[in-house]
Amino acid sequence: MYHLPVLKNRRTLLERAEKFISEIYFTDCNLRGRLYGDSCPLESIASFLSPARIPFTEASKQNFAPYKVGETFGPTWWTSWFKVTLEIPAAWRGKEVHLLWESDGEGMVWRDGQPVQGLTKDGEKTSYILSECLKDEEPHSLTLYVEVACNGLFGAGQGSMIAAPDPKRKFSVQRAELVIFNRDVRRLLTDFEMLVDIVKELGEGEQRGYQALFTVNEMVNLCDPSDPSSFPRVHSLAHKFFSQRNGESQHTVHAMGHCHIDSAWLWPYEETIRKCGRSWVTAIGLMEKDPEFVFTCSQAQQFQWVKSWYPGLFSKIQHYVKKGQFIPVGGAWVEMDGNLPSGESMVRQFLEGQRFFDREFGMFCKEFWLPDTFGYSAQLPQIMQGCGIANFLTQKLSWNLVNTFPHNTFFWEGLDGSKVLTHFPPGNSYEMKGRVEELLKTVNNNKDKGRANHSAALFGFGDGGGGPTQLMLDRLHLVQDTDGIPRIRMSSPDKLFSQLQADSALLCTWTGELFLELHNGTYTTQAEIKRGNRQCEALLHDIEIASSLALCRDRTFLYPVEKLQELWRLLLLNQFHDVIPGSCIEMVVKDALKYYEDIRCDGAALLRKACEVLGSRGSSTGAFNTLPWERQEVVQIQDGDDKPRLALVRVPSIGVSPINDAQPVTPVSVTAQADGTVLMENGILQTVINKDGTLASLHLLSANRESISDGCCGNQFVMFDDVPLYWDAWDVMDYHLQTRKPVVEVLQPAHVVSTGGLRGSVSVTLRVSDKSVITQEIVMDAMCPYVKFNTEVQWEESHKFLKVEFPVRVRSPNATYEIQFGHLQRPTHMNTSWDWARFEVWGHKWADLSEHNFGVALLNDCKYGYSIHKNTMTLSLLRAPKAPDATADMGTHRFAYAVMPHTGSFQDASVIRCAYNLNFPLRLIQCSPDLEPWSAFSVGAQSVVLETVKQAEDVKGTLVVRLYESHGSSVTTTLSTFLPIREAWHCDLLERRDAGRPVHLTAGGITLTFSPFQIVSLLLIL
Repeated sequence: MYHLPVLKNRRTLLERAEKFISEIYFTDCNLRGRLYGDSCPLESIASFLSPARIPFTEASKQNFAPYKVGETFGPTWWTSWFKVTLEIPAAWRGKEVHLLWESDGEGMVWRDGQPVQGLTKDGEKTSYILSECLKDEEPHSLTLYVEVACNGLFGAGQGSMIAAPDPKRKFSVQRAELVIFNRDVRRLLTDFEMLVDIVKELGEGEQRGYQALFTVNEMVNLCDPSDPSSFPRVHSLAHKFFSQRNGESQHTVHAMGHCHIDSAWLWPYEETIRKCGRSWVTAIGLMEKDPEFVFTCSQAQQFQWVKSWYPGLFSKIQHYVKKGQFIPVGGAWVEMDGNLPSGESMVRQFLEGQRFFDREFGMFCKEFWLPDTFGYSAQLPQIMQGCGIANFLTQKLSWNLVNTFPHNTFFWEGLDGSKVLTHFPPGNSYEMKGRVEELLKTVNNNKDKGRANHSAALFGFGDGGGGPTQLMLDRLHLVQDTDGIPRIRMSSPDKLFSQLQADSALLCTWTGELFLELHNGTYTTQAEIKRGNRQCEALLHDIEIASSLALCRDRTFLYPVEKLQELWRLLLLNQFHDVIPGSCIEMVVKDALKYYEDIRCDGAALLRKACEVLGSRGSSTGAFNTLPWERQEVVQIQDGDDKPRLALVRVPSIGVSPINDAQPVTPVSVTAQADGTVLMENGILQTVINKDGTLASLHLLSANRESISDGCCGNQFVMFDDVPLYWDAWDVMDYHLQTRKPVVEVLQPAHVVSTGGLRGSVSVTLRVSDKSVITQEIVMDAMCPYVKFNTEVQWEESHKFLKVEFPVRVRSPNATYEIQFGHLQRPTHMNTSWDWARFEVWGHKWADLSEHNFGVALLNDCKYGYSIHKNTMTLSLLRAPKAPDATADMGTHRFAYAVMPHTGSFQDASVIRCAYNLNFPLRLIQCSPDLEPWSAFSVGAQSVVLETVKQAEDVKGTLVVRLYESHGSSVTTTLSTFLPIREAWHCDLLERRDAGRPVHLTAGGITLTFSPFQIVSLLLIL
């Protein structure tokens, strides 16, 4: 009797199985070639081209012209609508019938006036199911519409994904026809694919891999692609293999459908709306067929867009949210950058997001969801907890260029000691496909083996949308409990974190920021976006304080609730993690700058209206101080038709004062020296300015201390070559530091503009290159502890980086940087790889380098990138990347920074207050001539900052005030106010009253106790 030989050559058996399901080889006789049966042309296709994104109701009324498959349309960012008429052959009764549609543009199928299916070739969605089993009573004649965007899943980059878009690119439909889809073939192909992957991934050292190899080989022996009757026996072999179960100790993977959609990136905001529609309607379609399928979805802004543009789809989403399948996550308005937004902006991200989810879905998110952001502030744990969030999920630190982060599941401890349970999916991805390789990586890459036996696997096409497919679900269902593969459980964030919390006894704690060792260039790229963010944050802060005080002074004043929400939402949208970092295309930059201009324009009107109440509507000039300490500063005013003049004014804390000219203790003097230098002094500082605008000396007179290092100059502009490895707008690499070139060519040497009195100034102009020029005004004000540098740069560079350096006479192993609601220290040395990976870091309004009893602070009004190495303090000013925006940062830039030497600690020297003063200038208002100075709020302790005063959400006659401890100390202090407060309560950051914590009111004010960097919010009921 003949016996089949037992083959032992692993390679031939494996390749045999691969070729049997190949899309390229032997498709005339292999299984893949049988996926589709008969085909039938469409009755007709007609198209209509629109430069704008228009709704279906408008598009369906247009005149459609005949279209032939293969014809091109465009250009980039236009939309081609197709009217498709089809007739399904009656002979296809009992068959599964698909509309097969392949195009390089993203598509949406519309049926009966509703979106029903996304079509994206890059997202493996190229067919729309017309019937799963054609019946006679089903309609055989149909008219569908297909909306095709002239962009791909990742935009339309010219030559590479992140290159600037090709504006003239053309698109086409390559295939459009009716086909019979052989579901049994698809099922077998999945069996084969997963077995082949198991063979490859388990390798030659695992017995289970060989079991898979011989199983799949026998399946090939049994399978006759031309004879469907052979399929059941083949599938039973696979089923026998996949039914062999895991042991109880096996790692559990919590699989969740996911579709990360960048709110703007390589495409504009408006296209994101359609990406959400295409992706989410497809996810709903999967839910309708699979009640176990769970889909996680973040960003309240995107839900709001879908609600406005696709109300029918939004109603379905609400239905499946109730069923627990469509799960809103994150709690934020957008997935914002984790470094650059202010502390108050981060609070508002959650306030707007959580309130939206509660209003639309009756739920608050319990987890912060930020998988793709370029670093995470050390204050996020406290802000999360204050917004009802105890868990955090991301994976971006897996991108670290230098060091491997040591955990996947751990507790993250923030600046104030708050802790949140944190999970980094070990598969290092938020867009898995359900493949064996990814599932095994999830187990093998888990850095907390023995401490955590559960982890997340987020599956679905992402970044540009797309989301999960039926094939991904089929793969995961097939191996949900198969020996050799981790146990797969279709799960939810709540189930995952509940399990992790239950097993958390052995988890480690990471304290401080989660610093991404990559994308350091995003602290500087697109400087105008950074400037717009900082200025608009300050403007909204001032509007809210002015409007709150106006409400208290005049009960007929209408607090601008709706308009403020609209402006805040624009600001929060621009804080998305590819917009404020500057890693987006030119179209997005233009949209973002327009939004900032809208905020400035509408915000100025709101501020003006509120200030009319504060100043009692007079004709004299007054000053409004929106900061919680008294300020004495030089301001420029204009009385009537007189030319502008300077005045030294004193304005109380969060209050108003008429302009009453005061005389400085010591006026400013500016003197040109015989050697061409200029000497400036104001009784606090004395500085010598060289011809090229650098500081030869900066002397702190009270301490008789020189600030500038021997043989060096401060305010030294330096240029660097800035060519990263790939991510142009994102990255600045460590090797750029080896290309330092000082800017030395002087076009106009330093010369005196103002000789002193209340203000002295010196101007200088430098040539950076034959294309770029720096003009700077160096300013010293009376009574001011810092020298200010008002700077204008005409910038036309390519792959260059402009910084300014201050080498100072300070020795310290650490420098201090302001972050949200506090500050942190980073090393000034490069002892370890963790230290030198921080060669370029982020901070907010100030950075400080101090030794005992002396230090120097660097302040700025719109910059975020710093590097402080040894004793050289460097502020990053401008970059010039060429992708994804070929025009990034080209043009004119205006910004200011300041240098402030001080005695004692930076806390005692009021560095924090000075940085606030630079960023929140006194507001000039009209007031009555007899107005008495008044203060609305003051705080007893210098360390406590009253950050926010606003009307409570949905509660008239109630204010929210937010304070934080800024020095890193424990303190008890008093908040004093003239406002008529009836009650005061502690509340969380979502403004929910803490019924167990009333605040005791006394004639002296409200007594509050703070721990280091603690944020405290109060409800004040008027």
